[in-house]
Amino acid sequence: MLAELKIAQLRHFVWVAELKGFHAAAEKAHRTQPAISLSIRDLENKLGEGLFEKRNAKTAKTELTPFGQHFLPQAKELIAHHDRIAEDMALLVQHKTGHLRLAVVPSIASRMLPGILQRFMANTPELHLSIFDANSDRVLEMVDSRQVDFGIASLWEPQSDKTFIPVWEDRVGVVCHRNHPLACETQLNWKQLRGHRQISNGTTRLLANSDAEELIDSAQFYISNMISLIAMLDVDMGITTLPWFAFPQDNPNLKFIPLADPAVVREIGILSQAQRSLTPPAQALVDYILETEGQRKS
Repeated sequence: MLAELKIAQLRHFVWVAELKGFHAAAEKAHRTQPAISLSIRDLENKLGEGLFEKRNAKTAKTELTPFGQHFLPQAKELIAHHDRIAEDMALLVQHKTGHLRLAVVPSIASRMLPGILQRFMANTPELHLSIFDANSDRVLEMVDSRQVDFGIASLWEPQSDKTFIPVWEDRVGVVCHRNHPLACETQLNWKQLRGHRQISNGTTRLLANSDAEELIDSAQFYISNMISLIAMLDVDMGITTLPWFAFPQDNPNLKFIPLADPAVVREIGILSQAQRSLTPPAQALVDYILETEGQRKS
């Protein structure tokens, strides 16, 4: 049977791995270097495998063994899980209402969430809240790994182990510089985009299984980061497709033209694990979003 792993030893291991040395890890831990070495040796004995290669006299860096490379993300996950529980328990001891963690796509985090949270938090002033801004794939990963209570994103494919409640819809359009030849159009057919330099992004996959699917493969550039994408569009390096919520409406240099043929709509909603109940604060926020956004649509 595997011996009990101590969180302190896991922290020492992660620090040595990330800082590439026992001395630097000892300084971070406010311990002596022999104490860190002893901690790592004990952890290796418990695991039954070495974590670090033997020191190379020519380099001062400490390198992970193949087993150590595999164990590093597992150790980080164990530490993060421990810290989340410890933080939640500390809040309960202080008679706080809890800690709510959300992963949200940037378009909703910047457009819809501020107003929702301002109203919701008025009745829960002591609730601690952490918001992680990420693309839909990363939101899904964080829901999977239980790093967050729930996520707000698009679900590209149905998943039996996830609950997805649609909340918002936004239409896909073409985004270009105001001086671009297409900027004078009021709506566009996807065929009109041929011959123009395409820049794809994380939401371009919305065109899959539509008449405009060929635009996905015809893109000359792919940019995943929204800030970098807007910078490229700002200097008229090409055109892209974006949902309306993701369009930077305060940017005077850019134009959003609805894509009329095909009309592509993105659904954004609440993502959670199907077989896991939400914490009371998380469920309260979900209920509030569904109630207020339902009223707004009606």
